Amino acid sequence: MSELSALGAGQLLGLLQRRQASALEVTRACLARVGEADPDVHAFLELNPRAEDEARRFDRERPDPADAPLGGLPVAVKDNILTRDLATTCGSRILEGFVPPRDATVVRRLRRGGAIVLGKTNLDEFGMGSSTENSAFGPTRNPRDLERVPGGSSGGSMAALAARMAPLALGSDTGGSVRQPAAFCGVVGLKPTYGRVSRSGLVAFGSSLDQVGPAARSVRDVARLLAVIEGPDPADATSAPLAGGDYLAACDRGVRGMRVGLPREYFGAGLDPAIERAVRAAAERLERDGARLEEVSLPHTEYAIPTYYLVATAEASSNLARYDGVRYGRRAGDDRDLLGMYRSTRAAGLGPEVKRRIMLGTYALSAGYHDAFYGKAQRVRTLLRRDFMQVFEDGCDVLLAPTTPTPPFRLGEKSDDPLAMYLSDVYTVTINLAGLPALAVPVGTTDGLPLGAQLIGPPFGEERLFQAGAVIEQTPAGVGDGS
Repeated sequence: MSELSALGAGQLLGLLQRRQASALEVTRACLARVGEADPDVHAFLELNPRAEDEARRFDRERPDPADAPLGGLPVAVKDNILTRDLATTCGSRILEGFVPPRDATVVRRLRRGGAIVLGKTNLDEFGMGSSTENSAFGPTRNPRDLERVPGGSSGGSMAALAARMAPLALGSDTGGSVRQPAAFCGVVGLKPTYGRVSRSGLVAFGSSLDQVGPAARSVRDVARLLAVIEGPDPADATSAPLAGGDYLAACDRGVRGMRVGLPREYFGAGLDPAIERAVRAAAERLERDGARLEEVSLPHTEYAIPTYYLVATAEASSNLARYDGVRYGRRAGDDRDLLGMYRSTRAAGLGPEVKRRIMLGTYALSAGYHDAFYGKAQRVRTLLRRDFMQVFEDGCDVLLAPTTPTPPFRLGEKSDDPLAMYLSDVYTVTINLAGLPALAVPVGTTDGLPLGAQLIGPPFGEERLFQAGAVIEQTPAGVGDGS
C-alpha cells in the first residue's frame, strides 16, 4: 500500500470510508515515505511515536464521518504550533526539547476531527525567514530540486506535502509564510482572514499578523482542512465570532459573473517573466469560465516591505522578550548573575536572523523613535488596507496576483543579503498587514520549478477564493493533484 502516500486527502477519505484502506495503512505509508524522502529533504524535526497507535484506535472506533471529517488522515504540523505530546521548538535552540502541556486549539480540533498528527515540521526560527534556512536544526530542501529552497517559514510543511509524506499540513503565515513556500513547492496554501482561525497555541511572532494556515495538494483538500480548524475560540480574543462557510461546495460553484482584479503594482519591475505569463494564463482560464477581468490599482503597495518590517519586528521584539532562561526553555550562563544569564541564554539560544529582527524592533519602539518609525508604519498600514477595501467596494470579488517575484532560489543564494531575502515576500506581506485572506495556487512550472499565483479576497471571503482556485487548478499548466 506504499502508493497511498501519493494520494490526496479526498481520495484517501473515500478509501477509508469504503474500508478499502485503514487509517493504520495510510499512516504507515506516510511514515514509510518519510523514511525514504526525508533524509534528503529534512521536512520533519520529529515524528509522532504514537501515530500508529492513534491510527489503530481510529480503526477500532470508526466514528461517523460527520463527526470525524478528517477521519484517519495524517497531518504534518509546523513546529511553532503547540502539541501536548511532542516537542515544540520553533526551530530554535532556546526551546530545544520543550514539550508543551497542552495542544493548540487547531491541533485539538484536528484530533477531534479524526486526524492523526504525523509529526512536527521544520521552519525558519520562530517563523522569521523566507527559505527555511534559518532553522537551528538545519535547512529544509525543496523536493522539486534539492539544491533549492522550499521557501519559508513553513518550508517543512510544504516540502512534506510536495514529497508526498503527508496529505495535509498546517503552517503559519505572518507575512507570506504559508503562501510563498506553497508556491515554491507547487502545493496549495491558504492564509485565512485574521480571526478566522484561532491563534491560541500558535507561538507568537507578530500578534497582529499571525494566522495558522491549512495546506494540501489540492484546493478542495485545503477547503476540507479549513472547515475543521476554523471558528471562534474563547481562548483567543482575536478570533471572530462568525460561523464558517461551506468551502467544499464553493469549490464547485464556478466563477461565472465573478469580477477578478489584476493589481498593476504586482506586475511591474522585478517579476520573473515566466511567473507573469503563468499568472496571466490563469486569469485567462478564469475569463474563459465566465469571470470578468479588470486592471485595478493598489497605490500604496511600494510601502509594503518597509511597513511590514517595522510592524513585524516591533511585535517580535515584544513577543520574544519572554525567552530569557527563567521560566522555560534553554538557560545558559551563571545563575548568580541575572543580567549575565540573560545575555548568555539569548546569545546561545537565538540565531542571527531572530537577533536581527529583535534589534530592529527594539529600535523602532525605543524612546524618540516610536512615532517616527512604528507609529508611521501603523498609519501606512491603514492606507494599505484602505487600498484593498476600495477595490472590493468598487465591485471586485477577488484579486489575482503573483505569489513570489521569482521561482525557488538556490540554497545559500540570499543568505548574506537580508534585504534580498525580505524582498522575496514583496507580494505577500501586504495581505497580512490588511488582515485579508489569500490562497496560493500552483499555475505551472519553469525549468521544472513550480510557479504560483495568489487569489486575494475581502475579509472573510474565503469561499470566493475556493471558487476561483478550483477553476485555476484545472488549467493544463496547473499541478494540483488532489481530488
